[in-house]
Amino acid sequence: MGKKAYEMIAEGLNEALAIVRGEMKPARVYVPSDPKVKAIRQKLGLTQEDFATQFGFSLNQIRDWEQHRSRPLGGVRSYLFLIESHPDQVRNMLSSSAGTIQAAE
Repeated sequence: MGKKAYEMIAEGLNEALAIVRGEMKPARVYVPSDPKVKAIRQKLGLTQEDFATQFGFSLNQIRDWEQHRSRPLGGVRSYLFLIESHPDQVRNMLSSSAGTIQAAE
């Protein structure tokens, strides 16, 4: 184990002890509920295939999420919330970056 990993673990343990002793209050973390992929896709009027293609997912991911065989994790959750809230802006950013990538090739 590297020194940095050890230091991070030790810091977490010290923080836990401080919380138990009442010297520190625990952090509050807001974790939003899982994005409703099917509802987002239907709101946009897209098929599973079109949604996957437009936003860079695999068709299997979309199917698995919608059928609750798996769930979106990490940054993918945030990305789905952005798609839900600002679909046109996300499309614009993706098409702008695609043009930049194509121009670089």
